[in-house]
Amino acid sequence: MIKGSITALVTPFKDGLVDEKAFQDFIEWQIDSGTHGLVPCGTTGESPTLTDKEHRRVIELCVEAAAGRVPVIAGAGSNETRVSIAYAQKAKDVGADAALVVTPYYNKPSQEGIYQHFKAISEAVDIPIVVYNIPGRSIVDITNDTMGRLSKLPTVIGCKDATGDVTRVAGLIERCGEDFIQLSGDDPSSLGHAAHGGKGCISVGSNVAPKTYAEFHNLMLAKDFVAAQAINQKLHRLHQDLFIDPSPAPTKYALSLFGKMEPDVRLPITLCRESTKDAVKAAMALAGDNAA
Repeated sequence: MIKGSITALVTPFKDGLVDEKAFQDFIEWQIDSGTHGLVPCGTTGESPTLTDKEHRRVIELCVEAAAGRVPVIAGAGSNETRVSIAYAQKAKDVGADAALVVTPYYNKPSQEGIYQHFKAISEAVDIPIVVYNIPGRSIVDITNDTMGRLSKLPTVIGCKDATGDVTRVAGLIERCGEDFIQLSGDDPSSLGHAAHGGKGCISVGSNVAPKTYAEFHNLMLAKDFVAAQAINQKLHRLHQDLFIDPSPAPTKYALSLFGKMEPDVRLPITLCRESTKDAVKAAMALAGDNAA
């Protein structure tokens, strides 16, 4: 089942290319640390600057490394419906457990256009779909009523909500049912999201502190929100400081300190400023994850 601490994986680069060994070693570390699921080729994985060939290869590498031990939800989003269909088909072909499909960005579709986009993908590819709603990046928001319609499509199993509005959870339970998998896409509000009925988070912070994030989500899944709050207090700086500079530069910097990968990012993302490095190191010390 898709739940808990699901890492929005960064994509390691070295000498301008995808570092395949570092990526698969990183996945092994994530699974060993208790991470409940993996998302390759999301925004944190710098999917906008991956070539088509790289995008497909990164999904393959993730599925191969995970080897069925945890669910792989492959990024298959695009603002071009045919491209999303092609990536969803690739995810299915290599054995991913689901596809994460973001709301079409830049072209600002209507609610009906959003519905028809996901309907076309659902009809074209028989793979479970997690709908990704992130109006901060895509501009358009999926209303609760539209999400209710989407939940009736046979392959749509849940959503990732990155609005930070935890009050949506109850409204979506009402429209989509208890079995609709609601995941947060916003680490700072994931505790509140879970308390309202969410099932986990597609997390950026779990790249850096996978053991602690897994423990945090295990407590929330057990409805022990008092203990979860205590861990959240340790993580709250990491939740936020990994976004002081554009993501995933701060996350890759943190991982470079562990020797997991180079800090390299692709333009238009740039390397961290020195002040950001200091903040990230302080947030890591507060989190206290010893998994590295």
